[in-house]
Amino acid sequence: MSLQYPLKKHNRLELFNFALFGVLLLLYAPVLLHWLDGWLKKSISIEHEYFSHGIIGIPFAAYLVWSHRKQWGRLPNIAHPLGGALLIIGSCFYLTGVPEWVNLSFPIILTGICFWFKGFAGFKLQSFPLLLVFLATPTAIPYLITPFTLPLQSFIAGTAAFVLHQFGMEVIVDGINIYVGGRIVEVAPYCAGLKMLFTTLYVSLILLYWVGILSDKRKTIWFLSSAVLISVTANVIRNTLLTYFHGTAQDQTFKWLHDGWGGDLYSAVMLLSLIPVLNWIDRRFSVN
Repeated sequence: MSLQYPLKKHNRLELFNFALFGVLLLLYAPVLLHWLDGWLKKSISIEHEYFSHGIIGIPFAAYLVWSHRKQWGRLPNIAHPLGGALLIIGSCFYLTGVPEWVNLSFPIILTGICFWFKGFAGFKLQSFPLLLVFLATPTAIPYLITPFTLPLQSFIAGTAAFVLHQFGMEVIVDGINIYVGGRIVEVAPYCAGLKMLFTTLYVSLILLYWVGILSDKRKTIWFLSSAVLISVTANVIRNTLLTYFHGTAQDQTFKWLHDGWGGDLYSAVMLLSLIPVLNWIDRRFSVN
């Protein structure tokens, strides 16, 4: 009898965990599939496309949660009051039906589950996967930031014009507009490189965690600073190429790089360049 009670208790706990997972799957599978479909087909709003790095981050977060399962099981079952509050808030957000609030309810409910079942220790264990999910959750943040990107737009326009002028092209800059070859190219707010910057920082966090140096402040600051510089430089080069293609009437090439798979390839190559930079910084600042 002494062994039967804990065995039944364990079975009930596993059954409850499966039931909870099933409920979450029913509630959020349509939401996640909507995000994925929009990111892959670019059929979602422009602001939500800024979070397409979730294609990488959310599966990686799920992998981390799975890899933490034994540590999670060893934690004591201590319910934190914050967990109940977050579960209620997340449920209310979901029931509103407002897309932004439904989206935000996902990381809120996941965080609430961690606090409700394992307390602060559970939240601490899953803090990085939760951060990845939160940073991949589509919100209105890009829309709120775009009014403040004018200086960056002007810088990109001026730099692109300067580079093209060095190659003997007649270029005129008027604010965020570039006139070349009788055509005009506008460096719009959504061309200022914020999406690339968001993705770069997101992937950089994953790389820092994967290598195991996220807790090293000096290496992290150096790498994130380098990543920002690489992202901005890559975006200036991309906008320069787009201006050249448009100004020389190479419309198909312009479209390929602007909103075709060429832009995705360009971004992928830029992200891959972060790996040797991280390796160099890790070696450079390692204590011998």
